[in-house]
Amino acid sequence: MPGSPELRIALAQQDFPVGDVGGNTDKIIAVLRQVRQAGSAHLVVFPELAMSGYPPEDLLFHAGLKRQVAEGLERVCNESREVAVLVGYPEYADQRIYNAVALFAGGRQIANYRKSCLPNYSVFDEQRYFTPGGEPVVAEFRGFKLGLGICEDIWQPGLPARARAAGADLLLVINGSPFEMGKQAQREAVITARAAENGCPLLYLNLVGGQDDLVFDGGSCVADAEGRIVFRAPAFAAGLHLLGFRRERDGQVVPVAGTVVPLLDDVASVYAALVTGIRDYVRKNGFPGVVLGLSGGIDSALTLALAVDALGAMAVQAVMMPYRYTAAMSIEDAALQAQQMGVDYQVLPIEAMVAATRDSLAPLFAGLPEDATEENIQSRCRGILLMAISNKTGRMVLATGNKSEMAVGYATLYGDMAGGFAPIKDCTKTLVYQLARYRNGISPVIPERVIDRPPSAELRPDQQDSDSLPPYHVLDAILDALIIDNRSVDEIAAHGFDREVTGRVLEMVRRAEYKRRQAPPGVRITGRAFGRDWRYPITSGYRHKA
Repeated sequence: MPGSPELRIALAQQDFPVGDVGGNTDKIIAVLRQVRQAGSAHLVVFPELAMSGYPPEDLLFHAGLKRQVAEGLERVCNESREVAVLVGYPEYADQRIYNAVALFAGGRQIANYRKSCLPNYSVFDEQRYFTPGGEPVVAEFRGFKLGLGICEDIWQPGLPARARAAGADLLLVINGSPFEMGKQAQREAVITARAAENGCPLLYLNLVGGQDDLVFDGGSCVADAEGRIVFRAPAFAAGLHLLGFRRERDGQVVPVAGTVVPLLDDVASVYAALVTGIRDYVRKNGFPGVVLGLSGGIDSALTLALAVDALGAMAVQAVMMPYRYTAAMSIEDAALQAQQMGVDYQVLPIEAMVAATRDSLAPLFAGLPEDATEENIQSRCRGILLMAISNKTGRMVLATGNKSEMAVGYATLYGDMAGGFAPIKDCTKTLVYQLARYRNGISPVIPERVIDRPPSAELRPDQQDSDSLPPYHVLDAILDALIIDNRSVDEIAAHGFDREVTGRVLEMVRRAEYKRRQAPPGVRITGRAFGRDWRYPITSGYRHKA
């Protein structure tokens, strides 16, 4: 009713899988019916591109998706007779595609807004698909003037200010903002700034769930007109959150304060992101479970813990594949962790496989010294076993390599890099240790000896990672400067790092690009992961100056 002093809004912080337009429409309608039956809200808000899922990428060019979106919107419109709905969708008009949001009420569409700021950096390439919108849209609903926005629109002050100038007294912003460390604090700095600048409350709704290498963490929130966060939803959790807004005598719209869930720290949020990424990648792609090589080292130990937390012990198989260089403590610790976590555990020695492979190659290698070739044969034999188990059981292989290894090529192509998903590929070795200690703080599932012992690939006698690489605390600092900050060798050396070591690391990163192109996807948790926001040429004449 026009002039009502109260507006109740339900925030649908939900997971909308990419491409499942029919399923996403069913979910939207189910939420609308739930709210209607409870009589709890006047308006339900859904995230950016909820109809198609985000990011739909080149699916947007498919005529079938266009048709399904149109059919889904018609169904949603028909469901809006008693409860209004604000929903993101790809709009096809005049041979163009827009990233749009529609407001349906009373069985008809009463407003439509097209995203005007299209991000084209990092993991975003929206300018490939969408045409930018133009003017702000302010929709009148139940006596409130709702300024509509989509994600990037609020990262600059222009659109919110224009919406406010057009009469908006409440800003509703739907989002598909992927997780990275520290991102929620960055978002809320922007949200509170836009609210305070315009003297207008701002409602921010985000997606939740994993989509390939991206994880959406939710964290939906509301800022009041003074720029204070008065509501924050739990991160990494789907939910329907009811919020109230009332108009004061002076005309100001005031949000009714709700629960402000504390922010997770960096390590806890990364762990939650990794669990979410594994769970949704495996389940959305229809795998019955996963299998991984459990070596007795820190990387596979953390990956096993993550997999069990994501999928449950019954869906996880761990395989120890010892060779003559595998330490007794590695065998003991792997068995202990597998037992503690209750997973299917097998021991498959590779001595005979390695011997047969070396015998086959002996005539070709006669007179040549042993080198990394023989070490890599061990790793590739293990890859063959894991992939065979995957083929036979349908379980997907989890690769266990970390970002430090992927960066410098300290990994075996078609060996330990084999797999369908690499959960920790964006986690440096330093972060891997932090995550392992964090998980043990919840319950002790990783043997302490695994965390405390020096890391080793165990491909030759008495081998340690430090034989080939700088200490990880040094390596990881250099890698962050190179990869995330794009620093030159000279700039890094100026901060106290050895110039020769830094140059060697940069050269290893350059040479390993061909390996990374063939690596499986994994969860993105930093501002620069080896994936869609790392686009370096494999063939390159670039060298740093000696």
